[in-house]
Amino acid sequence: MKREFLQQTYQNKKVFLTGHTGFKGSWMLQMLHSLGAEVMGYALAPETEEDLYHLIDGDSLCESIIDDIRNKEAVEEAVLRFQPDFIFHLAAQPLVRLSYELPSETFAVNAVGTAHVLDAVRRLEKPCSVVLITTDKVYENKEWVYPYRETDQLGGYDPYSASKACAELVISSYTRSFFHPEALDQHQKAIASTRAGNVIGGGDWAKDRIIPDIVRALRVGEPVTVRNPNAVRPWQHVLEPLGGYLLLGAKMAQDPKAFGGAWNFGPQAGDNSPVEDLVQKALQVWGSGSYDKPELKNQPHEAGLLKLDISKALVELGWTPKYNSAQAIERTIGWYKTYHEGISNIREFTMGQIAEYLGEEQPAYLPS
Repeated sequence: MKREFLQQTYQNKKVFLTGHTGFKGSWMLQMLHSLGAEVMGYALAPETEEDLYHLIDGDSLCESIIDDIRNKEAVEEAVLRFQPDFIFHLAAQPLVRLSYELPSETFAVNAVGTAHVLDAVRRLEKPCSVVLITTDKVYENKEWVYPYRETDQLGGYDPYSASKACAELVISSYTRSFFHPEALDQHQKAIASTRAGNVIGGGDWAKDRIIPDIVRALRVGEPVTVRNPNAVRPWQHVLEPLGGYLLLGAKMAQDPKAFGGAWNFGPQAGDNSPVEDLVQKALQVWGSGSYDKPELKNQPHEAGLLKLDISKALVELGWTPKYNSAQAIERTIGWYKTYHEGISNIREFTMGQIAEYLGEEQPAYLPS
């Protein structure tokens, strides 16, 4: 990832970032701030004092609007007042298991919320590059060994996955109806969707996610409960897809027609591992701990196998993952261990990880 190119693109530019108080959004906010962007964030309030947004003093990094993405009038007012050059839409209900408890709310946030952002873009009378984040779970998962390409069928078993597939349909409809590339001279908007998942990194405290579950158990000295030890996931550090989003936005600003559409971001082919392997690596980095594999019955459906084909991003965008899954786990658990032990300022430590990612050299302490 070339910092110089991204800095030239985003420095002193206006970036509207939804979901800025969330896990991925907080990392994105820090990256944009480090690149010199002027950021307006739009999201719900952080849930706890341990949320990453608080730990990095997010209010000092942006103009923060606390509101719901389902509030169409508030979204439009914020976008039109700010007049952004770039929009990154991360706001979402992001949890599979919670979507079984709140299905209609999940569809409203993820699908209708995306439409609200795009309605605001329709009223924006200036050039703007818009990157809308969905998930790797938008594909109709056939549990096969072949990785999914951007042109594969959309679907979704659980409400979360289906709601994100719906968001992709919303994006496609708005693009063809209002932001068609052939009419770029009239609307001046470039629209893209990005699909990434199984993102890990410091500062995630969400319920029913494997890394937060591991850390919560380790902090109190309890065994980690592993629900789906054999499920295979494309683990990637949070900075990887965020770097991809930023690179995509920059390329879209250069050539709006060439870089719109859907993009997968994930690890290299073959760098997928079962949940149990991740747990074992995490305990190794932490330096202690154990785990249980209880037999759980009547659990909500979760995918057992999911892989992405990232050839398009590799070839056409020039994006390449910097860390393999083992390095991603090491950096992630290292963040939590640093926070737990209080051995350094966690905001500075977080900014250091961003600086290392954006630099040309691989950190010396990471395995090759």
